[in-house]
Amino acid sequence: MRDYCIRTANPGDLDGARAVMLDTVHRDFGTGYVPRWHGDILDPAAAYLVPARHTLLVAVDPEDRAVVATGALDSRGPAHPPNPRHVAERFPSGETAQLRRIYVRPEHRRRGLARRLVEELLAFAVADGGYRDVYLHTDPSVPGAEAFWRSLGRVVLDERQEPGGGQGIVHFEIPMGR
Repeated sequence: MRDYCIRTANPGDLDGARAVMLDTVHRDFGTGYVPRWHGDILDPAAAYLVPARHTLLVAVDPEDRAVVATGALDSRGPAHPPNPRHVAERFPSGETAQLRRIYVRPEHRRRGLARRLVEELLAFAVADGGYRDVYLHTDPSVPGAEAFWRSLGRVVLDERQEPGGGQGIVHFEIPMGR
């Protein structure tokens, strides 16, 4: 089994991280790059490396030194719209650590990378000292995503159960003290 290195991204990792993210939104989400949803992907340094309370982690394959997985955290709560108002109010910016871009290349999945990235991001949130909650949302049509997040957190809202189905997104709260 490979001993992946999980660490805070540095400027030399950004092209690899961006490639993992863009490949994921094209392949797994089927949306491709949508600026209003994925703007952070084009400039991950400004989104995650520069702000003090944000971070971007990468998992690096020890064999070829390639970035094979990403995980990010920022202090922006879910925006309304597109998210329901009560979800945005429950998880306000500044007090909420939002997990983002937990993506693993398909050939590196099922090796615990996503879980390790989340654990490191939760440790970052705890060490920050200013976060009250950890939030994320996922598209349940992505294979394995919903089951993974249900194993780590609690569903706050499943939009598929709302009248009209909303965007079909599932919103989660992840305990900080995992």
